[in-house]
Amino acid sequence: MQPSALRLRTRSNVLELDYADQQHFVLPAELLRVYSPSAEVRGHGPGQEVLQTGKRWVKLTQVEPVGHYGVKLHFDDGHDTGIYTWDYLRELGENQAQRWQDYLDRLHAANARREPKDSAVQVLNIRPLRPKESH
Repeated sequence: MQPSALRLRTRSNVLELDYADQQHFVLPAELLRVYSPSAEVRGHGPGQEVLQTGKRWVKLTQVEPVGHYGVKLHFDDGHDTGIYTWDYLRELGENQAQRWQDYLDRLHAANARREPKDSAVQVLNIRPLRPKESH
């Protein structure tokens, strides 16, 4: 079912979908990225899925229509493959809570994180400045 309205909210980093049957879904960029329908994420068959890690702050940058059956989403990590069909987006909306919990469970089982590896604060050792000597 094609949504009657689709909005990319860059400030809140979500995709909003409205449907004629009064359904409304707000899909966060991270959820959309980790459940991308691309072969890179899904693999080429059952059991070949690739757990996406470090996507907590991924940004959804563009929504590109693809025919009358879906959209291509662009993310700031360079990912832009996979067609999100209208049916798939609806399914993600309807099952968002279950899908999200499944993702968190898989991260935990893999001892992986939502945060990117390079997101930790780095402490730099800087020599203290010496006061200038007076003459």
